[in-house]
Amino acid sequence: MDLSRLILIVTGAHLHAEAAHRPLAYSLQRAMLERLGRRGTAVVCSDIWYMNNDQLRGCPTVSLGGPALNALSAFLADKLPSAFVVDGRILIQADPDFDDPIACCWGADDAGTAAAVDAFKDRYLDAFLIAATRTWPASS
Repeated sequence: MDLSRLILIVTGAHLHAEAAHRPLAYSLQRAMLERLGRRGTAVVCSDIWYMNNDQLRGCPTVSLGGPALNALSAFLADKLPSAFVVDGRILIQADPDFDDPIACCWGADDAGTAAAVDAFKDRYLDAFLIAATRTWPASS
C-alpha cells in the first residue's frame, strides 16, 4: 500500500470501540473517498496498528472515540486544542488550521461520538483533506 497518499481513521481495539466506532469510521471513510476521488485513499485501522508503526504515525489521521477506548485519543487528549465542543458531550480536537493534519472526534457516549463525527464531516472535513493532500508528494 502506498503510504504517501494515505489518510488513516483510527478506532480503538477495545470491543466496545469495534462495535460502536468502527461503523462511524467507515462512514467517515466513505465521505473522504467521495471527496478524494482517485487522488488518495483512506483506511480504517485500530489504535494498536497505528501506535506501533512509525510509518503510519506519519500519515494524516483522524482518531475516533474517547481516551478510555482509543489509545491514540488518549495520547492526543492533552496535545490537540479543542476546536468544537458542545456541552461537554461532543468534542473535536484539532488545530483549526490543520498545520498538522490530525484530529480526534469523540463524545461522552456513543451518540456523542456519532454526533462528533457528523460535526467533523460538516465543519472540518474539507479543510482537513486540503491539509492532508498538501503533505502528499506532487503528482508525476
